[in-house]
Amino acid sequence: VKNELICTNVVGLKNINSISDLDDQLATHSLASGTALAFHPTDNNLFLAGTEEGKVFKCSSSYKSRYLDVLPAHHMTVEAIKWSPFHSDVFMTCSQDWFLKVWDHNFPKQPLFVFELGAAVGDCAWANHSATVFSAVTNDGKVHVFDLSANKYDSLVSQVVTNKKKTKLTSVQFNPTDPILCVGDDRGNVTTLKLSPNLRKLPKLKKGQVYKLDHEVEKSKLEKIVELVRSK
Repeated sequence: VKNELICTNVVGLKNINSISDLDDQLATHSLASGTALAFHPTDNNLFLAGTEEGKVFKCSSSYKSRYLDVLPAHHMTVEAIKWSPFHSDVFMTCSQDWFLKVWDHNFPKQPLFVFELGAAVGDCAWANHSATVFSAVTNDGKVHVFDLSANKYDSLVSQVVTNKKKTKLTSVQFNPTDPILCVGDDRGNVTTLKLSPNLRKLPKLKKGQVYKLDHEVEKSKLEKIVELVRSK
């Protein structure tokens, strides 16, 4: 019977700016400080790792001596990386540099969307009821909720949820079934918020029809927005 956790070293995160930095066989690179990790929702070998230096490493457990890509995603610590639960190519990152960014990992040279939130961003989360809705929390005590189908440039709402000064929000998560948002802070408190109707709009239904979440419909909704941005 196993009574302990056993770790396996998959890959070391070297302090580099791009994959080409590894071409110099004589160069030595210190290890970067890992701060965020996200496994791909469908590819068990693929994962993303964020660092204190603002880089995001795209890695595969099948290639332990090489990275698939290195993204200069942020200028400060990457606090969180989250894959979309509806679209397996899309993920978002947030950082202490005040920015929240949405990416397509197949086209990583530049983010699809960039949002400046006015304070260090502690965490971010995708909604379970819509592919275009996500949230983030910041060090100034605010929670921000976005919907790309309604506004591609700014949040729909930014709400202060803590009255105590110097209280930093550190985590956020959507309830998997109900329109509720849970927010945690650095004092150990968890605040629950109910999403207003404009933040959880349902498609128009015929009389007597019952709404049922369709993952393919949601994926298509986000894909149309991503393709529109890519084409610009």
